[in-house]
Amino acid sequence: MDLRLEGKVAFVTGASKGIGRCVAEHLAREGADVVITARNAGPLQATAKLIAEETGRIVVPLAGDMSVTEDVQRCVGETLGTFGRIDILVTCAGSSPGGLLENLTEEQWLSSLNLKFMGYVRSVRAVIPHMRERGEGSIVLVVGNDGLKPSYWEMTAGVANAADINFASSVAEQYGRYGVRINTVNPGPVNTGRWDTLEKAFARDKGVSQQRAHELAESSIPFGRICEPDEVAALVTFLASPLASFINGAHIPVDGAQRKAIMDQ
Repeated sequence: MDLRLEGKVAFVTGASKGIGRCVAEHLAREGADVVITARNAGPLQATAKLIAEETGRIVVPLAGDMSVTEDVQRCVGETLGTFGRIDILVTCAGSSPGGLLENLTEEQWLSSLNLKFMGYVRSVRAVIPHMRERGEGSIVLVVGNDGLKPSYWEMTAGVANAADINFASSVAEQYGRYGVRINTVNPGPVNTGRWDTLEKAFARDKGVSQQRAHELAESSIPFGRICEPDEVAALVTFLASPLASFINGAHIPVDGAQRKAIMDQ
């Protein structure tokens, strides 16, 4: 299927590894040129080089911290300076500490909200004026399913993700009239380094081994396995494409119908 992304310009945050990296790869394979951002320049540059070699597309690495407004504005400004436009924004940057309420510090709460919520707000705010002026654009926020299915061991992430979902709904209503679409993709457990960290935290808080934590995660999903990054990236790429032209303000779980309560056993 031709997703009609040839020659489009995509800006992907948190793209040096994990879901963000897979999203950048999928977009490039579909013919888009991609700007990727992450905090650490070394891994980011290596990722950009590899994707460019594999796809033949232009892939530009721009190191930046999405929890810093100036970094977001600089990266978006450099992208517009290089390509003259941004057709697609995908936000993947952001992690939140796992833990129980009585163990979480105020600093951990603020850190989670600053990156996982406000980082998304900053990114959208930076590209929206350009997209509105052009009369088109697609924004996809990758937001964990704990924003829709709360769990007490993912509390900081769940709160930030619920805010992201509310924010996306509001922006979709406000800017749809200008041709800008915004949707969220909501994965559950995904086979990335980030999930390994969360799994360790879950095992710690539940007082079980990481192997048992992994088994509980798998048992909470009817498919009996956790998601692969490519499975999330495929949906993100479709939503970013013109083929999804009437999808706006949607929040789509990619979690295999996970039942989180089963993990609490």
